[in-house]
Amino acid sequence: MNILEDLESLKFEYGIPEEERYWLYLQGRYRGLMIKGCAHALFFCKLFCTLRELLQEGRRKIHPRSVSFDAAIAEDEKLKVGIIGCGHLGKQLVNVLLRLVPIPPESLQISTRRPESLVEFQKQGVRCFYDNPAVANWASVLFLCCLPSQLPNICLEIQSKLEKTCIVYSFVSAIPIPRLKLLLNHTNILRAQYHFAEDIDDIWGENKEITAVLQDPVVLRATCPYSNAGGVILNIKWLEGVFYSVINVCTARNVFHSHVLHILNKLFLSVHLESCGKDKSSCPKFQLTDFMNKSYVKSLFHKRPFPWFDLSAVQSKDTPFSQHLAATPVLQDHLTLLYCDYFGISLTKEELPEVSPGSSPQGDEG
Repeated sequence: MNILEDLESLKFEYGIPEEERYWLYLQGRYRGLMIKGCAHALFFCKLFCTLRELLQEGRRKIHPRSVSFDAAIAEDEKLKVGIIGCGHLGKQLVNVLLRLVPIPPESLQISTRRPESLVEFQKQGVRCFYDNPAVANWASVLFLCCLPSQLPNICLEIQSKLEKTCIVYSFVSAIPIPRLKLLLNHTNILRAQYHFAEDIDDIWGENKEITAVLQDPVVLRATCPYSNAGGVILNIKWLEGVFYSVINVCTARNVFHSHVLHILNKLFLSVHLESCGKDKSSCPKFQLTDFMNKSYVKSLFHKRPFPWFDLSAVQSKDTPFSQHLAATPVLQDHLTLLYCDYFGISLTKEELPEVSPGSSPQGDEG
Protein backbone atom coordinates (compact mmCIF):
# COMPACT_ATOMS: atom_id res chain seq x y z
CA MET A 1 0.00 0.00 0.00
CA ASN A 2 1.37 3.41 -0.99
CA ILE A 3 0.56 5.89 1.81
CA LEU A 4 1.66 8.80 -0.41
CA GLU A 5 -0.80 7.93 -3.18
CA ASP A 6 -3.32 10.74 -3.86
CA LEU A 7 -1.65 12.99 -1.28
CA GLU A 8 -2.84 16.48 -2.23
CA SER A 9 0.43 18.27 -1.42
CA LEU A 10 2.40 16.04 -3.84
CA LYS A 11 0.20 16.78 -6.85
CA PHE A 12 1.58 18.94 -9.63
CA GLU A 13 -1.17 21.56 -9.30
CA TYR A 14 -0.79 21.97 -5.51
CA GLY A 15 -0.08 25.59 -4.60
CA ILE A 16 -1.12 27.03 -7.97
CA PRO A 17 -3.66 29.86 -7.46
CA GLU A 18 -7.17 29.06 -8.73
CA GLU A 19 -7.08 31.87 -11.31
CA GLU A 20 -3.93 30.38 -12.89
CA ARG A 21 -5.10 26.76 -13.07
CA TYR A 22 -6.43 27.38 -16.56
CA TRP A 23 -2.85 26.95 -17.81
CA LEU A 24 -2.70 23.38 -16.53
CA TYR A 25 -4.07 22.27 -19.91
CA LEU A 26 -0.51 22.79 -21.20
CA GLN A 27 0.62 19.86 -19.03
CA GLY A 28 -1.86 17.56 -20.82
CA ARG A 29 -0.79 18.94 -24.18
CA TYR A 30 2.89 18.30 -23.41
CA ARG A 31 2.13 14.78 -22.20
CA GLY A 32 0.03 13.98 -25.28
CA LEU A 33 2.68 15.44 -27.58
CA MET A 34 5.44 13.32 -26.03
CA ILE A 35 3.37 10.12 -26.15
CA LYS A 36 2.35 10.66 -29.77
CA GLY A 37 5.93 11.52 -30.71
CA CYS A 38 7.27 8.33 -29.10
CA ALA A 39 4.48 6.23 -30.66
CA HIS A 40 5.21 7.51 -34.16
CA ALA A 41 8.97 6.97 -33.73
CA LEU A 42 8.20 3.44 -32.50
CA PHE A 43 6.01 2.73 -35.54
CA PHE A 44 8.72 4.11 -37.82
CA CYS A 45 11.40 1.83 -36.32
CA LYS A 46 9.15 -1.24 -36.42
CA LEU A 47 8.38 -0.48 -40.06
CA PHE A 48 12.05 -0.15 -40.96
CA CYS A 49 12.93 -3.39 -39.18
CA THR A 50 10.32 -5.11 -41.36
CA LEU A 51 11.68 -3.36 -44.46
CA ARG A 52 15.17 -4.69 -43.77
CA GLU A 53 13.77 -8.21 -43.43
CA LEU A 54 12.05 -7.86 -46.81
CA LEU A 55 15.27 -6.60 -48.42
CA GLN A 56 17.18 -9.48 -46.90
CA GLU A 57 14.64 -11.99 -48.25
CA GLY A 58 15.00 -10.45 -51.70
CA ARG A 59 18.79 -10.79 -51.62
CA ARG A 60 18.56 -14.42 -50.47
CA LYS A 61 16.56 -15.19 -53.60
CA ILE A 62 19.31 -13.66 -55.74
CA HIS A 63 22.12 -15.46 -53.85
CA PRO A 64 20.41 -18.60 -52.44
CA ARG A 65 23.61 -20.60 -51.77
CA SER A 66 25.96 -17.96 -50.42
CA VAL A 67 26.08 -18.47 -46.63
CA SER A 68 28.85 -15.92 -46.10
CA PHE A 69 27.00 -13.42 -48.26
CA ASP A 70 23.85 -13.94 -46.19
CA ALA A 71 25.75 -13.35 -42.94
CA ALA A 72 27.30 -10.15 -44.26
CA ILE A 73 23.95 -8.86 -45.51
CA ALA A 74 22.21 -9.75 -42.24
CA GLU A 75 24.76 -7.65 -40.36
CA ASP A 76 24.46 -4.80 -42.86
CA GLU A 77 20.65 -4.81 -42.74
CA LYS A 78 20.42 -4.37 -38.96
CA LEU A 79 18.71 -1.14 -37.98
CA LYS A 80 21.34 0.91 -36.13
CA VAL A 81 19.72 3.64 -34.05
CA GLY A 82 21.62 6.63 -32.73
CA ILE A 83 20.26 9.22 -30.31
CA ILE A 84 21.81 12.63 -29.70
CA GLY A 85 20.59 14.18 -26.48
CA CYS A 86 19.14 12.14 -23.63
CA GLY A 87 17.13 14.39 -21.36
CA HIS A 88 13.56 13.53 -20.36
CA LEU A 89 12.31 12.95 -23.92
CA GLY A 90 15.45 11.05 -24.95
CA LYS A 91 15.16 8.67 -21.98
CA GLN A 92 11.50 7.99 -22.72
CA LEU A 93 12.38 7.30 -26.36
CA VAL A 94 15.19 4.88 -25.40
CA ASN A 95 12.86 2.92 -23.11
CA VAL A 96 10.22 2.71 -25.84
CA LEU A 97 12.71 1.52 -28.46
CA LEU A 98 14.34 -1.07 -26.18
CA ARG A 99 11.12 -2.52 -24.77
CA LEU A 100 8.54 -2.16 -27.51
CA VAL A 101 10.26 -2.41 -30.92
CA PRO A 102 12.44 -4.02 -29.54
CA ILE A 103 15.82 -2.67 -30.67
CA PRO A 104 18.70 -4.88 -29.39
CA PRO A 105 20.90 -2.89 -26.97
CA GLU A 106 23.96 -3.43 -29.21
CA SER A 107 22.07 -1.71 -32.06
CA LEU A 108 21.51 1.47 -30.03
CA GLN A 109 24.03 4.21 -29.23
CA ILE A 110 23.48 7.40 -27.26
CA SER A 111 25.56 10.57 -27.27
CA THR A 112 24.91 12.92 -24.37
CA ARG A 113 26.88 15.43 -22.35
CA ARG A 114 26.23 13.35 -19.20
CA PRO A 115 26.68 9.67 -20.13
CA GLU A 116 27.33 8.86 -16.44
CA SER A 117 23.62 9.55 -15.77
CA LEU A 118 22.54 6.67 -18.03
CA VAL A 119 23.72 3.75 -15.90
CA GLU A 120 20.39 1.94 -16.33
CA PHE A 121 20.86 1.81 -20.11
CA GLN A 122 24.57 0.94 -19.90
CA LYS A 123 23.72 -2.07 -17.72
CA GLN A 124 21.43 -3.29 -20.52
CA GLY A 125 24.29 -3.11 -23.03
CA VAL A 126 23.59 0.27 -24.67
CA ARG A 127 26.71 2.29 -25.52
CA CYS A 128 26.41 5.71 -23.88
CA PHE A 129 29.13 8.32 -24.42
CA TYR A 130 29.67 11.90 -25.54
CA ASP A 131 30.72 11.86 -29.19
CA ASN A 132 28.10 13.26 -31.54
CA PRO A 133 30.11 12.76 -34.78
CA ALA A 134 30.80 9.08 -33.97
CA VAL A 135 27.12 8.30 -33.34
CA ALA A 136 26.06 10.20 -36.47
CA ASN A 137 28.57 8.30 -38.60
CA TRP A 138 27.50 4.90 -37.21
CA ALA A 139 23.71 5.22 -37.25
CA SER A 140 21.30 4.33 -40.03
CA VAL A 141 18.59 6.28 -38.14
CA LEU A 142 19.61 9.26 -36.00
CA PHE A 143 17.16 10.78 -33.52
CA LEU A 144 17.81 14.38 -32.49
CA CYS A 145 16.47 14.93 -28.96
CA CYS A 146 18.53 17.97 -27.98
CA LEU A 147 17.49 21.52 -27.08
CA PRO A 148 16.96 24.02 -29.94
CA SER A 149 19.82 26.15 -28.60
CA GLN A 150 22.19 23.18 -28.89
CA LEU A 151 21.21 22.16 -32.40
CA PRO A 152 23.34 24.57 -34.52
CA ASN A 153 26.58 23.40 -32.85
CA ILE A 154 25.55 19.75 -33.06
CA CYS A 155 24.77 20.11 -36.77
CA LEU A 156 28.17 21.68 -37.33
CA GLU A 157 29.80 18.71 -35.61
CA ILE A 158 27.95 15.96 -37.48
CA GLN A 159 27.17 17.30 -40.97
CA SER A 160 30.35 15.89 -42.54
CA LYS A 161 29.89 12.53 -40.77
CA LEU A 162 26.38 11.71 -41.97
CA GLU A 163 26.02 9.09 -44.68
CA LYS A 164 23.61 10.12 -47.43
CA THR A 165 21.39 7.18 -46.49
CA CYS A 166 21.19 8.03 -42.77
CA ILE A 167 17.67 9.16 -41.84
CA VAL A 168 17.80 12.07 -39.41
CA TYR A 169 14.60 12.05 -37.34
CA SER A 170 14.24 15.33 -35.48
CA PHE A 171 12.28 15.92 -32.27
CA VAL A 172 13.45 19.54 -32.15
CA SER A 173 10.12 21.17 -32.98
CA ALA A 174 11.43 24.75 -32.87
CA ILE A 175 13.68 24.15 -35.91
CA PRO A 176 11.71 23.67 -39.16
CA ILE A 177 12.87 21.13 -41.73
CA PRO A 178 14.19 23.64 -44.34
CA ARG A 179 16.38 25.23 -41.67
CA LEU A 180 17.59 21.81 -40.48
CA LYS A 181 18.38 20.84 -44.07
CA LEU A 182 20.66 23.89 -44.37
CA LEU A 183 22.31 23.27 -40.98
CA LEU A 184 23.04 19.62 -41.82
CA ASN A 185 23.54 19.91 -45.59
CA HIS A 186 21.42 16.75 -45.69
CA THR A 187 18.17 15.84 -47.46
CA ASN A 188 17.16 12.62 -45.67
CA ILE A 189 15.32 14.30 -42.77
CA LEU A 190 12.03 13.41 -41.06
CA ARG A 191 10.18 15.51 -38.50
CA ALA A 192 6.67 14.84 -37.27
CA GLN A 193 4.69 18.07 -36.98
CA TYR A 194 1.69 18.41 -34.68
CA HIS A 195 -1.04 20.92 -34.04
CA PHE A 196 -3.68 21.04 -31.38
CA ALA A 197 -7.44 20.95 -31.12
CA GLU A 198 -9.09 23.46 -28.80
CA ASP A 199 -9.99 20.78 -26.27
CA ILE A 200 -7.45 18.33 -24.86
CA ASP A 201 -8.97 15.06 -23.67
CA ASP A 202 -7.35 13.66 -20.54
CA ILE A 203 -6.56 10.22 -21.96
CA TRP A 204 -2.77 10.24 -21.75
CA GLY A 205 -2.20 8.26 -18.53
CA GLU A 206 -0.86 11.05 -16.34
CA ASN A 207 0.99 8.91 -13.77
CA LYS A 208 2.04 5.98 -15.94
CA GLU A 209 5.33 5.28 -17.71
CA ILE A 210 5.12 5.85 -21.45
CA THR A 211 6.03 2.22 -22.16
CA ALA A 212 2.95 1.19 -20.16
CA VAL A 213 0.74 3.85 -21.73
CA LEU A 214 1.71 2.67 -25.22
CA GLN A 215 0.16 -0.71 -24.43
CA ASP A 216 -3.24 0.84 -23.65
CA PRO A 217 -5.60 0.32 -26.64
CA VAL A 218 -7.42 3.62 -25.98
CA VAL A 219 -4.19 5.61 -26.09
CA LEU A 220 -2.86 3.66 -29.08
CA ARG A 221 -5.99 4.39 -31.11
CA ALA A 222 -5.56 8.07 -30.22
CA THR A 223 -2.02 8.02 -31.67
CA CYS A 224 -3.21 6.74 -35.08
CA PRO A 225 -2.00 9.05 -37.88
CA TYR A 226 -5.54 10.15 -38.83
CA SER A 227 -6.93 10.40 -35.31
CA ASN A 228 -7.61 13.69 -33.52
CA ALA A 229 -8.55 11.98 -30.23
CA GLY A 230 -6.78 13.56 -27.28
CA GLY A 231 -6.47 16.88 -29.06
CA VAL A 232 -2.97 16.36 -30.50
CA ILE A 233 -3.12 16.04 -34.30
CA LEU A 234 -0.37 14.77 -36.58
CA ASN A 235 0.32 16.56 -39.86
CA ILE A 236 -0.01 13.71 -42.34
CA LYS A 237 2.93 15.00 -44.40
CA TRP A 238 5.05 12.99 -41.94
CA LEU A 239 3.44 9.79 -43.22
CA GLU A 240 4.31 10.79 -46.79
CA GLY A 241 7.89 11.34 -45.66
CA VAL A 242 7.94 7.81 -44.23
CA PHE A 243 6.88 6.38 -47.60
CA TYR A 244 9.53 8.26 -49.54
CA SER A 245 12.20 7.38 -46.96
CA VAL A 246 11.40 3.69 -47.59
CA ILE A 247 11.87 4.32 -51.32
CA ASN A 248 15.21 6.03 -50.64
CA VAL A 249 16.44 2.98 -48.70
CA CYS A 250 15.60 0.82 -51.73
CA THR A 251 17.20 3.30 -54.14
CA ALA A 252 20.44 3.23 -52.12
CA ARG A 253 20.50 -0.54 -52.65
CA ASN A 254 19.77 -0.24 -56.41
CA VAL A 255 16.49 -2.12 -56.11
CA PHE A 256 14.55 -1.85 -59.40
CA HIS A 257 11.39 0.21 -59.18
CA SER A 258 9.16 -2.75 -60.06
CA HIS A 259 10.47 -4.64 -57.01
CA VAL A 260 10.19 -1.51 -54.85
CA LEU A 261 6.46 -1.37 -55.62
CA HIS A 262 6.23 -5.02 -54.58
CA ILE A 263 8.01 -4.16 -51.29
CA LEU A 264 5.72 -1.17 -50.68
CA ASN A 265 2.65 -3.33 -51.20
CA LYS A 266 3.96 -6.00 -48.80
CA LEU A 267 5.11 -3.44 -46.23
CA PHE A 268 2.15 -1.05 -46.12
CA LEU A 269 -0.75 -3.17 -47.38
CA SER A 270 -0.26 -6.36 -45.39
CA VAL A 271 -3.38 -5.79 -43.25
CA HIS A 272 -6.73 -5.64 -45.03
CA LEU A 273 -10.33 -4.59 -44.57
CA GLU A 274 -13.03 -7.26 -44.60
CA SER A 275 -14.29 -5.77 -47.86
CA CYS A 276 -10.98 -6.68 -49.57
CA GLY A 277 -11.82 -10.39 -49.24
CA LYS A 278 -15.23 -9.85 -50.80
CA ASP A 279 -14.09 -7.51 -53.56
CA LYS A 280 -10.37 -7.74 -54.42
CA SER A 281 -10.64 -4.87 -56.88
CA SER A 282 -11.39 -2.54 -53.95
CA CYS A 283 -8.04 -3.36 -52.32
CA PRO A 284 -5.43 -0.66 -53.11
CA LYS A 285 -2.16 -1.42 -54.93
CA PHE A 286 0.68 1.03 -55.41
CA GLN A 287 1.63 2.21 -58.91
CA LEU A 288 4.58 4.30 -60.13
CA THR A 289 2.31 7.27 -60.81
CA ASP A 290 1.34 7.33 -57.11
CA PHE A 291 4.85 8.58 -56.30
CA MET A 292 6.10 10.37 -59.45
CA ASN A 293 4.52 12.51 -62.13
CA LYS A 294 3.42 10.80 -65.34
CA SER A 295 5.97 12.47 -67.61
CA TYR A 296 8.86 11.20 -65.42
CA VAL A 297 7.36 7.71 -65.29
CA LYS A 298 7.28 7.54 -69.10
CA SER A 299 11.02 8.22 -69.25
CA LEU A 300 11.93 5.66 -66.56
CA PHE A 301 13.50 2.45 -67.86
CA HIS A 302 12.09 -0.82 -66.56
CA LYS A 303 15.28 -2.00 -64.83
CA ARG A 304 16.01 1.19 -62.95
CA PRO A 305 15.62 2.20 -59.29
CA PHE A 306 13.50 5.13 -58.18
CA PRO A 307 15.29 8.51 -58.12
CA TRP A 308 16.55 9.83 -54.78
CA PHE A 309 13.91 11.97 -53.05
CA ASP A 310 14.57 15.04 -50.91
CA LEU A 311 12.48 14.30 -47.81
CA SER A 312 12.50 17.96 -46.76
CA ALA A 313 10.72 18.83 -50.03
CA VAL A 314 8.33 15.88 -49.67
CA GLN A 315 7.19 17.14 -46.26
CA SER A 316 6.77 20.76 -47.28
CA LYS A 317 5.28 20.55 -50.80
CA ASP A 318 2.52 18.78 -52.66
CA THR A 319 3.64 15.50 -54.21
CA PRO A 320 1.87 12.94 -56.44
CA PHE A 321 1.50 10.83 -53.31
CA SER A 322 -0.17 13.74 -51.45
CA GLN A 323 -2.91 13.76 -54.06
CA HIS A 324 -3.19 9.97 -54.18
CA LEU A 325 -3.40 9.63 -50.38
CA ALA A 326 -5.97 12.41 -50.01
CA ALA A 327 -8.14 10.98 -52.82
CA THR A 328 -8.07 7.36 -51.59
CA PRO A 329 -9.94 6.87 -48.29
CA VAL A 330 -9.57 3.09 -48.54
CA LEU A 331 -5.76 3.52 -48.52
CA GLN A 332 -6.04 5.72 -45.41
CA ASP A 333 -8.04 2.94 -43.75
CA HIS A 334 -5.44 0.32 -44.70
CA LEU A 335 -2.64 2.44 -43.23
CA THR A 336 -4.60 2.92 -40.01
CA LEU A 337 -5.14 -0.84 -39.75
CA LEU A 338 -1.42 -1.44 -40.35
CA TYR A 339 -0.49 1.08 -37.66
CA CYS A 340 -2.75 -0.61 -35.12
CA ASP A 341 -1.57 -4.07 -36.13
CA TYR A 342 2.04 -3.04 -35.44
CA PHE A 343 0.92 -2.23 -31.88
CA GLY A 344 -1.02 -5.47 -31.51
CA ILE A 345 -4.54 -4.02 -31.54
CA SER A 346 -7.35 -4.46 -34.05
CA LEU A 347 -9.98 -2.06 -35.35
CA THR A 348 -13.40 -2.64 -36.85
CA LYS A 349 -14.59 -0.58 -39.81
CA GLU A 350 -16.71 1.49 -37.40
CA GLU A 351 -13.70 2.29 -35.20
CA LEU A 352 -11.59 3.71 -38.03
CA PRO A 353 -11.04 7.43 -37.38
CA GLU A 354 -12.32 10.06 -39.74
CA VAL A 355 -9.65 12.08 -41.54
CA SER A 356 -8.57 14.86 -39.22
CA PRO A 357 -7.47 18.39 -40.22
CA GLY A 358 -3.90 17.07 -39.74
CA SER A 359 -4.06 15.63 -43.25
CA SER A 360 -3.44 19.14 -44.52
CA PRO A 361 0.13 20.45 -44.76
CA GLN A 362 -0.93 23.65 -43.04
CA GLY A 363 -1.50 24.10 -39.33
CA ASP A 364 0.32 25.30 -36.24
CA GLU A 365 3.42 23.25 -35.56
CA GLY A 366 4.15 21.78 -32.19
